[in-house]
Amino acid sequence: MIRVLGGEKRLCDGLTRRDLLHAGALGLLGFGLVEDLFDKGARGAPFDPAIAPDREPAERSRARSASFGKAKSCILIHLYGSPSQLETFDPKPAAPVEIRGEFGAIESNVPGTLVCDRLPRIAQIMNKVTVLRSVTHQYPIHGVAYALTGIPRIELDMELNPRDARHWPFVGSVVDYLDSIRDRGSPEIPRNILLPWAFSSRRVGEVARAGPYGGFLGTGYDPTCVEFSGRATKKARKTLNERVWDDFEPYRGIAPEGRFRLAVDSANHGDVTLDRLNKRRSLLDQIESARRTLDLPAVDRRRDQAMRLLGSRKLRDAFDLEREPRTLRDDYGMTLFGQAALTARRLIEAGGRFATIFWDEYGLAGSGWDTHWDHYQLMKNELLPGLDQTLPALLRDLDARGMLDETLVIVISEHGRTPKISTAKGGGRDHWSRCYSVLMAGGGIARGRIVGRSDKIASDPVERPISPKDILATAYHLLGFDLDTLIFDRQNRPLPIVSEGSVIEEALA
Repeated sequence: MIRVLGGEKRLCDGLTRRDLLHAGALGLLGFGLVEDLFDKGARGAPFDPAIAPDREPAERSRARSASFGKAKSCILIHLYGSPSQLETFDPKPAAPVEIRGEFGAIESNVPGTLVCDRLPRIAQIMNKVTVLRSVTHQYPIHGVAYALTGIPRIELDMELNPRDARHWPFVGSVVDYLDSIRDRGSPEIPRNILLPWAFSSRRVGEVARAGPYGGFLGTGYDPTCVEFSGRATKKARKTLNERVWDDFEPYRGIAPEGRFRLAVDSANHGDVTLDRLNKRRSLLDQIESARRTLDLPAVDRRRDQAMRLLGSRKLRDAFDLEREPRTLRDDYGMTLFGQAALTARRLIEAGGRFATIFWDEYGLAGSGWDTHWDHYQLMKNELLPGLDQTLPALLRDLDARGMLDETLVIVISEHGRTPKISTAKGGGRDHWSRCYSVLMAGGGIARGRIVGRSDKIASDPVERPISPKDILATAYHLLGFDLDTLIFDRQNRPLPIVSEGSVIEEALA
């Protein structure tokens, strides 16, 4: 994310503008670039991304089924903090009350498939999706980097350091990287775009979180972040240990004039317009000056992207929600999540390749879907109603436009929640990675299917354990990338695009 002029402002990677300016002319090129450049040059062979996808070991090759490359694009929805599997897609109505909780279960439009009774709209679109009920791994931390990158192992300190040199690239960054080699043209819609703002940038607390970044591919392959400019209309009260946050919450409601725009110049999170050319020409001049000094591909990529986006009428139109009927906007929900989902659909429809929506923390760390406290209040008043309105609207809208069969939709999180409810204030469920649910739809995914099965309390898989790496492998397969494809790390070592994963054949149409 690039910002221009003004006072201290936080960038997509968590650094302030002042921090970057201290780095001199290279500061505006992105956090970590200087380190990347010297690291790659100092370790022998220069980093050459163009050669990476041509090296494919035969032992990892697999037959390409009819579903290979079925998805032209992907909308990835990450419910940060992680929802309870018991109160979304894997309810256990026969379990004791301390397990099943306050909510019940209802039949969906797929015979024999139950969902939480607080999701009546989702119950009516289960015939459009596949639910993976046996996702499991060994990291009960907020492992966005583990869930959304190919890295085989993760440590807590890495999750709290987005620029740890050990990080692998985000799935959207890999797609962007490989697409840029296949087609060296300059699309008017960024291939890898993130809404509603830079991840983990709107909460109290200075610790950054890892996940949606370019990893060892470099900062040039970070997602293109957007900013939300608008007014929240409803208040929320949240608890974190002894801390209480009580203020307006955009995930509960926003004014209709709220908009998403590229984060090019967003002083005080104000409006961003595409006609403020002088300031951004100044930015381009600075990028060009650095490029002349270093003549490096990463610098050129940032310059080319900035030039392309400056004049993109198609991109400007994609952000213009006034082009949609108000009834459709209301169907999605006049919330931050709802309007972000509608904007993502517009970006994909305009030619975007990979759009990511984070239901992120806001105002207070430990918020979003991280319901250690006030579990039932948050689930009833914000989380489940918001998901139940927006997700069906998105899938129905894509289907009605003939886009669902070629648009992969993934609803994922870092982990699940503990089967047993805690005695925390307002009730709570803690982190649980041994078993949870992920939803997939469109783009070559079967309709109306359940894959995997959990035990009687949704504690552990009893049938078909699924790794987050299997989900990524399936996404790459559907997006047209052979799992034998290699990318190269900072030491020029060949690595697979995802480690240890295999395609979930049972989920394919």
